[in-house]
Amino acid sequence: MAEVVKMPKLSDTMTEGVVAAWHKKVGDTVKKGEILAEIETDKATMEFESFYNGTLLHIGIEKGQGAPVDAVLAVIGNKDEDVKAILAAFAAAAPKQETAPAKEEKKAEPVAVKKEESVKSVAVATPQPVAVPSNNGDGRIKASPLAKKLAAEKGLDLSGVSGTGEHGRVIKRDVATWHPGKSGALAFGNAVINGKEGFTEEPVSQMRKTIARRLSESKFGAPHFYLTMEIDMDQAWKSREAINAISPVKVSFNDMVIRACASALRHHPKVNSSWLGDRIRYNQHVHIGVAVAVDEGLLVPVVRFADQKSFEQIGTEVREYAKKAKDKKLQPSDWEGNTFTISNLGMFGIEEFTAIINPPDACILAVGAIKEVPVVKNGQVVPGKIMKVTLSCDHRVVDGATGAAFLQTLKMMLENPVTMFI
Repeated sequence: MAEVVKMPKLSDTMTEGVVAAWHKKVGDTVKKGEILAEIETDKATMEFESFYNGTLLHIGIEKGQGAPVDAVLAVIGNKDEDVKAILAAFAAAAPKQETAPAKEEKKAEPVAVKKEESVKSVAVATPQPVAVPSNNGDGRIKASPLAKKLAAEKGLDLSGVSGTGEHGRVIKRDVATWHPGKSGALAFGNAVINGKEGFTEEPVSQMRKTIARRLSESKFGAPHFYLTMEIDMDQAWKSREAINAISPVKVSFNDMVIRACASALRHHPKVNSSWLGDRIRYNQHVHIGVAVAVDEGLLVPVVRFADQKSFEQIGTEVREYAKKAKDKKLQPSDWEGNTFTISNLGMFGIEEFTAIINPPDACILAVGAIKEVPVVKNGQVVPGKIMKVTLSCDHRVVDGATGAAFLQTLKMMLENPVTMFI
């Protein structure tokens, strides 16, 4: 008997998914447990296994296309079964409110086609980017797996594609929008200066849609206020050097900030809280979300029970999460359950910034770069290492004095690292 495979709900916030790749084609034999497709969710690209044995009779969502959760992804059954009858029976059994969007989608289809044609016509007239080698000098091409797949399908040589990812890495967007450059044109980044106006457009990814929705809800729904404090990092600097001299795992300043925040939250439980509409939840555990930038947006894996872990344990965990995030291998359990979040842009030289609260947290800490500046100590001007941090607070939960007291404790711990373990 044929089985209708529906678009799975792969995360708690997922409302729709995009098929990044099919591992089977119509007519192929499918076994239970085999990878059927790769689904791009709002958080990551995840492999989707078949729950059935049989033949792939129908693909409902083509590669690169998106559909809401529970839409028909595929049909698996015996070769001689009537696919049209199966789909008709599935549509008839579906609730009316679920079939309505399908009709609206059909009506909107001609408009989408016209829009696509319009974009194509603009793209033909726009300036073409000049190809810049993306290899690192040893013959290896720095490119994401999806970029390599798309390049192979289009027959492109990745060595001539400009990479806009981290350290010049070629990502999917670069391959999708790449065109051979015009000779004699002057390249400036990915644009060509030839006196003509132009632009490119690309569909909004599921991750970017979710970021836009969640942060808009947070920014406009939660009354933010901001508290900034300078922290003397001289002792933290010396402590880190001493730790790294003997530790097999190199500790970063970010690892120290995570541990200090976790310890400070123990002293200030009101900061380690969530607004739930008709009640406030004061969490008794400390789970620190750590913002990680990836090609298509921002992911926030969670270091659980961070107040009970050493610098080395935190550092190892954060690095593993960062690698999994960039490879799109994070699982829902990796990014759920945060009680407080840290966003660090210090490694980019940013001295100070404000961050938008990451729901359901009541606060997020923005961490800037450590700068060597003149400071006054014991009545004398001497070189000092200063780091600025800014705490964004949800005023429905945290008051100014509460947030300020948390920052004072954080400052005390980073300026005297031994106090983190008391």
